[in-house]
Amino acid sequence: MTTTHTLGDLQLAIMRVLWARGEAAAAEVHEALHEERGLAPTTIATMLTKMETKGVVDHRTEGRRFVYRPTVSESQVRRSMVGELTDRLFRGDVTALVSHLLSEHEVDPAELEELSRRIAEREAETASDPTSDPASNPAADPEEEPR
Repeated sequence: MTTTHTLGDLQLAIMRVLWARGEAAAAEVHEALHEERGLAPTTIATMLTKMETKGVVDHRTEGRRFVYRPTVSESQVRRSMVGELTDRLFRGDVTALVSHLLSEHEVDPAELEELSRRIAEREAETASDPTSDPASNPAADPEEEPR
């Protein structure tokens, strides 16, 4: 069974700070998000504790402070959350998801060209190895795992 990593809006914002920095103390995360969010430092610290319980971050002790790092990559979270969205809203129908995005959102010509290129690449992968499951191919996602 695949582990799901569903994160709320604040949790995603915190994870983006950690993904960008590799690791950070709660005060550093607070500082990075303060202007955008205006939250108290204790709110960030509490959320990091909850996220550690959830298994998406862990910490090491540096003096009297905890330094947090992500235990899951951005691509793992994205894959999990998009999969859940596809299952819940489109009953697992990827074509319906993509059709919705194309019909309901502005897509500029450069984005359409990039989508066409990616579709062609996926078709070539599938044609060269019909037994492979493209969804489980980690090489298809260029993002790095966490440090």
